[in-house]
Amino acid sequence: MAITAAMVKELREMTGAGMMDCKKALNETNGNMDEAVEFLRKNGQAKAEKKASRIAAEGLCMVVAKDEQTAAVVEVNSETDFVAKNETFQEFVKAVATQAVHSDATELDAFLAEAWNEDSSKSVNDALVEKVAVIGENLKIRRFEKVVADKGCVATYVHGGGRIGVIVDAETAVVNEAVKEALVNIAMQIAALNPKYVSRDEVSADYIAHEKEILLAQIMNDPKESQKPEKVINGMIEGRISKELKEICLVDQVYVKAEDGKQTVAKYLDEVSKAAGTTVKVRRFVRFETGEGLEKKQEDFAAEVAAQMK
Repeated sequence: MAITAAMVKELREMTGAGMMDCKKALNETNGNMDEAVEFLRKNGQAKAEKKASRIAAEGLCMVVAKDEQTAAVVEVNSETDFVAKNETFQEFVKAVATQAVHSDATELDAFLAEAWNEDSSKSVNDALVEKVAVIGENLKIRRFEKVVADKGCVATYVHGGGRIGVIVDAETAVVNEAVKEALVNIAMQIAALNPKYVSRDEVSADYIAHEKEILLAQIMNDPKESQKPEKVINGMIEGRISKELKEICLVDQVYVKAEDGKQTVAKYLDEVSKAAGTTVKVRRFVRFETGEGLEKKQEDFAAEVAAQMK
């Protein structure tokens, strides 16, 4: 397969690796982008970054709570940041989130097909099409999720004016102001540090095995580390896996508001539980970030101006 400059550029943006390293990786993997990322990781030339971490799109995430036990988060995309800041667009996104928190739909197609709460003569999709005509940009209701905490309460948080929306589903027998404040703090933690799991119990054996394979390949490609005894190498791998899990598992993360800079989220929740006289536990969380996994339109304003002057 012919490797193009655009492919090399894309891989470089995804991984931060050098241009020649990216070209070599693509040649070695016959142009397969995912395999090229793996190749670079195994050779220690790229971080374990996902495409979603570097791709952006405009729009807004909105969270609406129905009561202490029910909330929904939606993401609605627009073509430009200008529209994302438009009051008409923001009101529409809030209406979509309100629709979601009262909806029984679990799939997007079903959600778009149901009657629009603000005018039952039209569907949610009809309302979207009308808003496209009014605003003059292509809009898309990309995703939604409704959370019902049947054993406690929900906590919500919106960061950056709608760039990130978080819902926390907590199990607790006591729901007072102190508990609710603590759970909002946890939602802020999730927004800031983007954990993938609540705890290590949720991490699959396949994921661990795959990461160990990557780490072993990195070590064996290092002239010094590869000469170490097998027992030492295994210990290095286990140590690095443990460090990674502390970053991606919520309860193992260092609590962002910890005064000593060492207290974990688990220890913070223990303190909250003791003060409330019950166990306060995060059952799950939902975190939407605007534009995750979407290609952002690349604009070359200099080229645009030059074209108009011809």
